Amino acid sequence: MTELGPVVWPPAPIRTERLVLRESEARDRAAVIELFTSPEVNAYLGGPRARDELERTVPEVPGRRPGLFVVEVDGAMIGTIELNRRDAEHRGQVRPHAGEAELGYLFLPEAWGRGYATEACAAALGWFADARPGAPVVLCTQTANDRSMRLAAKLGFTEVQRFEEWGAEQWFGVWSPPAPSD
Repeated sequence: MTELGPVVWPPAPIRTERLVLRESEARDRAAVIELFTSPEVNAYLGGPRARDELERTVPEVPGRRPGLFVVEVDGAMIGTIELNRRDAEHRGQVRPHAGEAELGYLFLPEAWGRGYATEACAAALGWFADARPGAPVVLCTQTANDRSMRLAAKLGFTEVQRFEEWGAEQWFGVWSPPAPSD
């Protein structure tokens, strides 16, 4: 399920110091295919997908759905951020009946190491905190994924539990929006 609940979608583009988070457009198709065929990007996600399959199946405007932001720098797509509802079937929950938002992100390797993921995810979390005040956001990543573990810490996620899934140890954390100031 990719619904976020009652939020206006798509929001106006979110601008940070260096980035724009926006809805997907036709010009993003090639970069989306690059994301899913990259061995580096998919090292902890089950491996890359076949390029010929994606060339046939990715729609003209890829990923246009509630909760998915394209991240661009200088007019070029460098990654995606998703805020999706976490299904109850997944291990790891912070609410009794699940349904919390889960943060996911993919960035092209040439964008790594520049702070773009931290900047973009922080902006998406800020938007979410305004759109759904008080709603927690969860994140699940393999403990072996050092980059993702560091990003979770930088963003302020705190560990809830670890568990074994898909043949690897998973780290499950939660982010709570800052309390409104008086």
